[in-house]
Amino acid sequence: MNRTKILSSLKETPQVSVLIVGAGINGIGTFRDLALNGVDVLLIDRGDFCSGASAASSHMAHGGIRYLENGEFRLVREAVKERNRMIQNAPHIVKPLPTTIPIFKYFSGILNAPLKFMGWLDKPSERGSVIIKLGLMMYDAYTGAQRTVPRHKFYSRAESLKRWDKLNTAIVNTAVYYDGLISNPERLALEIMLDAEADNPHARALNYVSLVSGFGKRVILRDELTDEAFEIEPKLVINAAGPWIDFANHSLGVTTKFIGGTKGSHLVLNHPELRAAIGDNEFFFENKDGRIVLIFPLQDRVLIGTSDIKIDHPDDARCTDEEVDYFLELTARVFPTIKVTRDHIVFAFSGVRPLASSKAKTTGQYSRDHHIEVLSGDWTNLAFPVYSLVGGKWTSFRAFSEEVTDKSLQFLGLKRNKGTQDLPIGGGRNYPRTTEEREKYINGLAAWTGLSRQRLETLFERYGARTETIAEFMNLAADAPLDSLTGYSRRELLFVIQHEKAEHLDDLLLRRTMLAMLGKLSRDAIIECAMLMADALHWSLERRNAEAERALRLLADRHRVRL
Repeated sequence: MNRTKILSSLKETPQVSVLIVGAGINGIGTFRDLALNGVDVLLIDRGDFCSGASAASSHMAHGGIRYLENGEFRLVREAVKERNRMIQNAPHIVKPLPTTIPIFKYFSGILNAPLKFMGWLDKPSERGSVIIKLGLMMYDAYTGAQRTVPRHKFYSRAESLKRWDKLNTAIVNTAVYYDGLISNPERLALEIMLDAEADNPHARALNYVSLVSGFGKRVILRDELTDEAFEIEPKLVINAAGPWIDFANHSLGVTTKFIGGTKGSHLVLNHPELRAAIGDNEFFFENKDGRIVLIFPLQDRVLIGTSDIKIDHPDDARCTDEEVDYFLELTARVFPTIKVTRDHIVFAFSGVRPLASSKAKTTGQYSRDHHIEVLSGDWTNLAFPVYSLVGGKWTSFRAFSEEVTDKSLQFLGLKRNKGTQDLPIGGGRNYPRTTEEREKYINGLAAWTGLSRQRLETLFERYGARTETIAEFMNLAADAPLDSLTGYSRRELLFVIQHEKAEHLDDLLLRRTMLAMLGKLSRDAIIECAMLMADALHWSLERRNAEAERALRLLADRHRVRL
């Protein structure tokens, strides 16, 4: 159902069982689970889908090995299982990721680790080989018999330098364990949402619709594209606004202080030497200040992050010059002979983790766990309860969504009919997993569509098993590569625009594709994409020019990209 039809249906019949406010990964995951179980559910976001905190991730599906030191064993156990499920259910986007820890000391942190666990020490400290070895043994144990990823390995200094010849010669060991690479988190979230709508015609998702207010049984929403307000009547509201949860509750007339989020920033570098130095491995380690940081392979680019800074308002999150300096310095610590400067930066991004409000003395001690805060009763002036989803992270979104859905179904007097543990996501459905299966799949598509194998391989890397649907659409009319982006064709992007709810040009550049994040854009590319969207969505010349200016402004203000 397209946007116009959804809005018309809501105005005709404003009653809905569940309203979800916030289309980040927690909101989208809950939307899918409720839809799968037959609930009429409306998902809204004041911006685009997965454009807030969920768009600022480190691209990792990880079990949170460092949470062991804080005693969050339940969270680690859950996250490891969910990481493995993501690899199984979304193999086109989530893949096993070898992760290397460069270690500079043998015995550092032996006393600090138990003291931190007991809550008697809050100062960050560097961990040595002994503590890291013990932690990885525990980490492997949580995977148990489910060997989705291999066990960890330890390498001597000599072996480490042989494997990574640019590595700092001051290391004493390296350790290699496995987590997961989420190559395109925004696309993963989008495909989950599209799956939900396909499974249940009474599940409807709208981007660019904001929460205005609520009173009694009514909630007032506003279409941010037309500035038109309308009312709905939900039985239950799920506040999945992430770091904006308290702001959304305020709109409903309720004062809360559930969130104490911290800012995390990242850089994306175009640096072939550094990219070659890390190979297919993420480098995940402690900086001298005890902060866990990473150097990460992202296609032909390098992702560096992340910071952990207290922030008052999530709308203010930007990657600062001080953070850039910090990232460049940490890279030099691991690969001292490789020169990295600001000239290598092609993209930057920053977001706020929706962590629970905490009195911990350091941001690293804030819990990464998740829970539901329930608001109900006469004092809220609302005829419906509000479930606020506090915390959560990409890796554990499915488990958190399952918890929220179970609670929601109980409130609605419904029973769970289906689960999501083994449910494929988007292009992961019927995904060819072996080399032989993949060859057969690509060859069959080439014979059927007439597209070249090289083109189909590219599409397969982007869309997984959805390639068949996209290739069929591309084959319905004459197609041609874009002049400014030869890796994309007009009909490929036309499919994305028409079938994936892109409403603004930046939706296409930042979230439906990775063009912006990978530093592939130019002014010519932005203009060409704007013209393509204008033709597809019947924009006026004024709207087309405004969209190009909006995209350029967002890239400069939020992502340090000036074209």
